[in-house]
Amino acid sequence: MAKPKDKDKNSGGTIALNKRARHEYHIDQRFEAGLELQGWEVKSLRAGRINFGDSYAVVLRSEIFLVGCSIPPLISASTHVVANDRRTRKVLLHREEIDTLIGAVERKGYTLIPMALYWKGNKVKVEIGLAKGKQAHDKRDAEKERDWQREKQRTMRSHNKLA
Repeated sequence: MAKPKDKDKNSGGTIALNKRARHEYHIDQRFEAGLELQGWEVKSLRAGRINFGDSYAVVLRSEIFLVGCSIPPLISASTHVVANDRRTRKVLLHREEIDTLIGAVERKGYTLIPMALYWKGNKVKVEIGLAKGKQAHDKRDAEKERDWQREKQRTMRSHNKLA
């Protein structure tokens, strides 16, 4: 009897997170979207080669594109293709979601920020956040709150050790 095929270890899970986005923006809503990728880009993502800390999404001709995301090519994967690692990639969403995002960006002044890149089955998904920029004082308040939560947790942990 044949053994069942093992699932690929890279088929599920996170490829990259944009930690800076939560620090610099208030995230109001999140959308899961597909990305239009070329074959060499998928191979590079499987190898974990991506940098999208400076990337953002823009609206062009009633479509949404990811700009500034760098996926450097593998040397062995793209010998016959001229690879542009910072090319603009199309974000794949339903028409209702695109219309919602366009309305929020154009009328309410929101920004579209990629939050995470991950595998869902054998497809690459990007989590787009509908965000507003934080002021400097908002960033300081968030940092104080995070430090307070950490200190509170330490105190509770040390108190429970004594009991």
